[in-house]
Amino acid sequence: MHDFTARILAQRVVFGAGALRHLAREIEALGAQRALVLCTPEQRGQAERVASLLGERAAGIFDRAVMHVPMETAREAREVANGSKADCAVAIGGGSTTGLGKAIALDSGLPIIAVPTTYAGSEMTPIYGITEAGLKKTGKDARVLPRSVIYDPELSRSLPVGLSVTSGINAIAHAAEGLYAVDANPIMSLMAEEGIAALGRALPGIRRDAQDIEARSDALYGAWLCGSVLGNVGMALHHKLCHTLGGSFNLPHAEVHTVVLPHALAYNATSAPQAMRRIERALRAPEGTTAAQAVFNLARDNGAPVALKDIGMQAADLDRACDIALQTPYPNPRPLERAAIRALLQNAFEGVRPD
Repeated sequence: MHDFTARILAQRVVFGAGALRHLAREIEALGAQRALVLCTPEQRGQAERVASLLGERAAGIFDRAVMHVPMETAREAREVANGSKADCAVAIGGGSTTGLGKAIALDSGLPIIAVPTTYAGSEMTPIYGITEAGLKKTGKDARVLPRSVIYDPELSRSLPVGLSVTSGINAIAHAAEGLYAVDANPIMSLMAEEGIAALGRALPGIRRDAQDIEARSDALYGAWLCGSVLGNVGMALHHKLCHTLGGSFNLPHAEVHTVVLPHALAYNATSAPQAMRRIERALRAPEGTTAAQAVFNLARDNGAPVALKDIGMQAADLDRACDIALQTPYPNPRPLERAAIRALLQNAFEGVRPD
């Protein structure tokens, strides 16, 4: 076994069907009194349920979370939090809402309780992203890590099947890149493989029956593990490309990850063979099927998009996307080669199954 240094982030996790009932207890554990509830416009109903559950502890609802956390939205939410005298925030929803909570915490130190209803996994990380002037800037800061996370599979039953699949593959991307991260370690690799396996089981089950609580539980369990990997080790080419495509071209977050991941794995396959074998094993890939093909098949066979052209990308923007992705050096198993990355983007744009 090679030498390694592991960093394990401390969080409190409450998991199980009906776990939302423990929210007031988690606020008390923080020593907080008033919680601002954060959500997207579409999840206003769930936010109102949370506010009702909290009663006098609810400081109000901010329902304008959107993808990629525009700086203007982050500033507005911070002002609302200050004006309502909230001493904590509850972020219910997916990565957009959790990201907004992190933006508030980054500026104010306000503690966050995350209640995920998708499989984004960002609730397990100290990574934040804010988009300003068409560029998504990311960073790490311990202040943005949610103090408590409540995983309640019942809350994800209403998540549409299509979004469930893309959100789940987004989570798989965190674990897949964690397996070949420059600071990978055996503990995170175990969590990565188990997380990929859980999601590989869950997504076909959700497509068969969106109300299947066991499949929903497996998906949240997998998202927890994959998100933990994202929070504890670095990422590589795949995440850089997705931040570029999402932040600079306003493409939907989970769908971008779903489309790009097979091609990023194919790009890195020969430079990270052990990681690829673990992905293949986790997804129970048939003999002769590569990790990249197994992920592509999981997306395609469960109705997810597999082409950038189908989620709003324009062919004329591929060269610019490639240029932006290469602007800042970052670790990756295979050296970054412009021609090969441009070909990767072309294949992802067309939805070609990796060879």
